[in-house]
Amino acid sequence: MNFWQVLKEMNWASRFGVFVVSLFGLCAIFAPWLAPYGQSQIVGDVWEPLFGKFVFGTDQIGRDMLSMLIYGARNMIALALLTTALAFGLGSLLGFLAAIMRGWVDQVLSRFVDIIISIPTLIFALIVLSSTGTSVFALVTVIAIIYAMPVYRIARAVAMDIEVMDFVEAARLRGEGLWWIMCKEILPNALTPLAAEFGLRFCFVFLLISGLSFLGLGLQPPLADWGAMVRGNSDGIAWGYLHPLVPATCIALLTIGINLIVDSAVQKASGLRDDQ
Repeated sequence: MNFWQVLKEMNWASRFGVFVVSLFGLCAIFAPWLAPYGQSQIVGDVWEPLFGKFVFGTDQIGRDMLSMLIYGARNMIALALLTTALAFGLGSLLGFLAAIMRGWVDQVLSRFVDIIISIPTLIFALIVLSSTGTSVFALVTVIAIIYAMPVYRIARAVAMDIEVMDFVEAARLRGEGLWWIMCKEILPNALTPLAAEFGLRFCFVFLLISGLSFLGLGLQPPLADWGAMVRGNSDGIAWGYLHPLVPATCIALLTIGINLIVDSAVQKASGLRDDQ
């Protein structure tokens, strides 16, 4: 089944989600060719009006908002994808190990996860990043560790249901090792719930990065960042400028688009009827 057939079977909300995600994805991939200016290039006066000389006006220091939005899509989507992939790799690996090995391994890992999850996400990120610095490496590492914990719980629960199946027991009787059972028996049967969780977790990671950027602990200049754009232009609201709403709208649209796609995928995988 090709992409157009899948798209045809979707409802209007899912098609809207695909359109939004595809639009931002194209911006992320082709940012250097689509952006009229550089992401740190000053091209005009402060807060030039929307839909004038510049489509979305200029920001608080005179940079083109459209160019920054395009480069921001590239920076934030790439960072969120990398972080989510690392979180899922770590969380799934530990979750599968706990489910298969049980005993003290399961207890130690589960109690460690309970401790990390008990700390509010934003507070944990703020404390660690304030002490380690706001480099891209630190940002990715901290957020990946934070979101690997809930992924661990889901992966462990799914793997425990699969681990008691007859085909897993047959693999053990054949003498297959731990790695074989994880990769060949459990992982293929756990892909559907994990794939759905990946989409939702990407939204959480993306929103956390935006929130940290708004607080000044996300991507640092000259890298464009939607959260930082909201913060930098927020003073303009007092003067009647709507510039902060543009990156805020982009954050909301991308989050909504991904959720619509994930909802459609989960509904189709579950076999539920999808009303048009």
